[in-house]
Amino acid sequence: MALQGPIPITFEQVFPHGCYIVGEVEQVKDFDASTNGRTVYAKDKTTGELVWQVPVMDADPALKAGQKTVAVKILSPVQPVPPPPLPGLPFTPVEFDGMSVTPYVSQAGRLAYSIRATVMRAPRAGSPAKQVPAGKDIAA
Repeated sequence: MALQGPIPITFEQVFPHGCYIVGEVEQVKDFDASTNGRTVYAKDKTTGELVWQVPVMDADPALKAGQKTVAVKILSPVQPVPPPPLPGLPFTPVEFDGMSVTPYVSQAGRLAYSIRATVMRAPRAGSPAKQVPAGKDIAA
C-alpha cells in the first residue's frame, strides 16, 4: 500500500467552519519514556521535533457537544505562540498549516484521528473564523 504514516490534509478539510483556541499550549509528555520523578517530553518520530498540543473548538454547528473540542498537536522546536485574541470574541480564532492526520483505533474500539500541524497562526482575511457574526462591530 502506497499510503503509510500521516496523511497530508488542509486546514479547510479538517475545519471548514474554522476553529478557536479553548485552552493553553502544552508540551506533550512521552508517558512510555517517563519514570517516577523524571519527565520525558515527546518528539515526532519522523522529524525529531518537540510535540506540543492545544485544545481547539471546531466551529461546525452540526457537531454534537462532545465532538466539538479536539487537540491539535504542533511540531516545533519551541513553544508555539497563539495569535492575539480579537476584541469582542470569547475565544481566539486560529488556523494551522502543514497539517496531517493519522487514523487509529481508540480504546473504545472506534476510528479516531490524531491531528498534527507545523504552524499555528491567525486566520487569513475571509476565513470562516475571521468573519464577524451579524450585529458585532469588531476592529481587526
